[in-house]
Amino acid sequence: MMLKSDNFSTQHIGRSSLFPIDDGLLDDGHNDQVGVLNSPNCYTGHQNGERIERFSRKVFVGGLPPDIDEDEITASFRRFGPLVVDWPHKAESKSYFPPKDCSSPDYGDDYDYDHQDYGYVSTFRKRCVEPQRQTCSVQMLQHSGGDFMKSRLHYAALKYGKYGYAFLLFQEESSVQALIEACIEEDSKLYLCVSSPTIKDKPVQIRPWNLSDSDFVMDGSQPLDPRKTIFVGGVPRPLRAVELAMIMDRLYGGVCYAGIDTDPELKYPKGAGRVAFSNQQSYIAAISARFVQLQHGDIDKRVEVKPYVLDDQMCDECQGARCSGKFAPFFCANVTCLQYYCEFCWANIHSRAGREFHKPLVKEGADRPRQIHFRWN
Repeated sequence: MMLKSDNFSTQHIGRSSLFPIDDGLLDDGHNDQVGVLNSPNCYTGHQNGERIERFSRKVFVGGLPPDIDEDEITASFRRFGPLVVDWPHKAESKSYFPPKDCSSPDYGDDYDYDHQDYGYVSTFRKRCVEPQRQTCSVQMLQHSGGDFMKSRLHYAALKYGKYGYAFLLFQEESSVQALIEACIEEDSKLYLCVSSPTIKDKPVQIRPWNLSDSDFVMDGSQPLDPRKTIFVGGVPRPLRAVELAMIMDRLYGGVCYAGIDTDPELKYPKGAGRVAFSNQQSYIAAISARFVQLQHGDIDKRVEVKPYVLDDQMCDECQGARCSGKFAPFFCANVTCLQYYCEFCWANIHSRAGREFHKPLVKEGADRPRQIHFRWN
């Protein structure tokens, strides 16, 4: 089953006391990125004399010229403040150049960006030089410092014409705000012109992450029950919490909260999310589906749905009496159980007919529940 989240209303309905988040950070009241970014409130703000950060210090940039390297990317954005250029598996690949477009708006857990229109945005056509496929020239060899292998990499990048993408890791959040202010808006997206040795003023997409998009409380009158919360794996990184909430609510109903998991240091999406429901029926319907097709803009991706597993729950059978008061390590996601178990109670309950094939879930890194094979004693 597929639902599109385009044109959803993003009216902020309420706030949960379990999530002490500033109301202004829960919902921006807009459904377009640039409308929010251009709001004066996004650039200024203080609380108790301290400046409020509005954006992640990690910024995605897509549609880079195919022959641009790390040093040239750094030089292009250094005017906004100190930064580091990064991309997935950079250390292992030891590449001079960032990875190239794989013709997908979201490359799973690591590679994602809106791939359409790079270099061909109507507003820029008259003033930007479109990419040209060129042969390996003396100019390239000189630019590569006489390194023939690097020169060949330049040639290969231009020959196949795929655009690159990278992440900009700024030292200060104010640098992100300065970058946004320098961008040009086109179809609710942000662009900045970047040059390479062979391409002048190539428009690249700048995609910052607004911290207010990490959480959305849909019904603040409902208490948030962790046992009615699902984990959504493989969430495309451009997807905002409000859009995830609206999609899940139209599929299953009863959504009261949605959150996008972000890393603690840079506060950038990790590719996973959580959705809390107000009733058991909606929760069971969601985990029974196991997979959901998310469609939003250029995004069309099948994502996995599992129960959100906690690591501080007592065994629902013995209340800790048979495990010395320790927290239960196993959760059974089968709809006939939906309980936490210690090892003793899991073995006891799941030795019964009809339950011997249930698989326990345990919590692992990044809040991702993992299925394990229980070993019988």
